[in-house]
Amino acid sequence: MRVYNFSAGPATLPLPVLEQARAELTDWNGSGMSVMEVSHRGRAFGAVASCAEADLRELLAIPDHYRVLFLAGGATLQFSAIPLNLAAEGATADYVNTGTWSGKAIADGARYLNVNVAADAGGGGYTGVPPEALWHRSRDAAYLHYCANETIHGVEFPFVPDTGATPLVADLSSTILSRPLQVTRFGLIYAGAQKNIGPSGLTIVIVRDDLLGRARESLPPVLNYAVQAKEGSMLNTPPTFGWYLAGLVFRWLKAQGGLAAIGAINRAKAESLYAYIDGSGYYTNRVVPSCRSWMNVPFGLPRAELEPLFAREAAQAGLVGLEGHRLVGGMRASLYNAMPAEGVAALVAFMRDFASRHP
Repeated sequence: MRVYNFSAGPATLPLPVLEQARAELTDWNGSGMSVMEVSHRGRAFGAVASCAEADLRELLAIPDHYRVLFLAGGATLQFSAIPLNLAAEGATADYVNTGTWSGKAIADGARYLNVNVAADAGGGGYTGVPPEALWHRSRDAAYLHYCANETIHGVEFPFVPDTGATPLVADLSSTILSRPLQVTRFGLIYAGAQKNIGPSGLTIVIVRDDLLGRARESLPPVLNYAVQAKEGSMLNTPPTFGWYLAGLVFRWLKAQGGLAAIGAINRAKAESLYAYIDGSGYYTNRVVPSCRSWMNVPFGLPRAELEPLFAREAAQAGLVGLEGHRLVGGMRASLYNAMPAEGVAALVAFMRDFASRHP
């Protein structure tokens, strides 16, 4: 029996995608072998790669002057790859700190350049986004980096920063494809796949052409965006199965009506859960309402000792992955694209029942 998987990642995948992958697992496209076994340089997989990129470009309306890279290493590798590709030694870059993942990006960035923390929400316990008017930006920053959605704290930017001529770099791991996005606002977008794209191990990088060719000479070719773009993301063997599954997810998204349609569904899912939490008098969410994440909803119970019981009873009810991150505790429900509205309704019903039995 399929459960409702609320894990922050690796996350739930669309059932039709999994069923198609299962049907094709041992004999893909009449080849007599799995897609995991075919050559990444062969014509057959080349068609998979090209179709996946074309569908992603269509979904996000990515202009021709942006490259789309399908890379290995996870989004965390990009914390180092970005400064090494976009900034010379001794350069300064601006970073906005709104939680754990932007904090990790700052720590890695500081290894390779001068980091100016333009804004830091840590003083408020990472419950919101500092107003843009209060940011202290550098005059000559190579770029400005921010994490659009902090999966651990459930904080989401309610706006896209206006950086003028300074390239805007965004970690969109947990929000990409969850709603329409104006790609031209960004110089570079990166996202780990294990939220709304596909299985873990694949990372998408979308980079504007004018930012290519800035890499430091010491940068290994496998991390060099310009080299990877020239080689079609196949300088070495890419994560082919993840790429294939991502392509299936992109086609599934198109069948749902695209990002405007899935965005409306995602908004409704999040609003229904927040409405119950706020009105329950039992559960709590500390995030400033204007900065609440659509994708990751942390919530607290009246007493911490109830958390293991909540997780255990929820799992027995077919609701899994609800434990909060080990750094912050509490509970957390991730509502990515593949989580149906029925799953959120089942969670709310369980939360209501649990509250009635454990006052």
